Amino acid sequence: MPSRVRVYVDFDGTISLEDTTDVILERFADPSWQKIETEWLAGRIGSRECLAKQVDLIRATPEQLDAVCAEVPLDPHFPELVALCRSHDIVLTVISDGLDRIVSKMLTHAGVGVPVLANRLEWIGDKRWRLAFPHAYDDCRTHAGNCKCLALTEHANSLRILIGDGRSDFCAAETADLVVAKGALVEHCQTRGLPYTVFGNFAGATTLLADWIGALKRGRIAPLVADGSAHATPTA
Repeated sequence: MPSRVRVYVDFDGTISLEDTTDVILERFADPSWQKIETEWLAGRIGSRECLAKQVDLIRATPEQLDAVCAEVPLDPHFPELVALCRSHDIVLTVISDGLDRIVSKMLTHAGVGVPVLANRLEWIGDKRWRLAFPHAYDDCRTHAGNCKCLALTEHANSLRILIGDGRSDFCAAETADLVVAKGALVEHCQTRGLPYTVFGNFAGATTLLADWIGALKRGRIAPLVADGSAHATPTA
């Protein structure tokens, strides 16, 4: 039943149309953050180590960082997905390997109130910041700052839908019951043979989820296939 469904949504590049952490680093960090990024992309360090080192390079006031929240656009259709989930008593959680201060402020500015799991950005004065990892897991396979797999595993008795676009979603995609993907996550699902379906924006994702919920209520869910063609089977 829909009450057993939980929806997990990535933030940067999924809800936000730009990666907010990259925007902040490009504006306020020493250029050496890019070398750290290269180490992460090459798989030599995990995102936890990468982000901690990069945040140490930021020099900005709280007001300067908060200004980014007003400049980076969100997918305008995301509130439609939130409303759909609320109408069916489905728990929707934003789960991000980004910065909690930025994620929460942007969602609040958009009038969206949902639970957020993200890395904790802490101001330590004099334009300096540090990052804490309340959702890290020592045995995380990818050494992520926010172990998304752990969050999904905690609700293994629910039907777990993951909506995402990038590297921080790769591991969780192998745990989720349904993956709604775009960007690099599509290629990952194809490579691993994981069931997924594609979305372009949250207008499409909301329609897809509404159809899926309707079919779930009727007990008519089509099998998921690895080429992204899964959809709810309509009643006869």
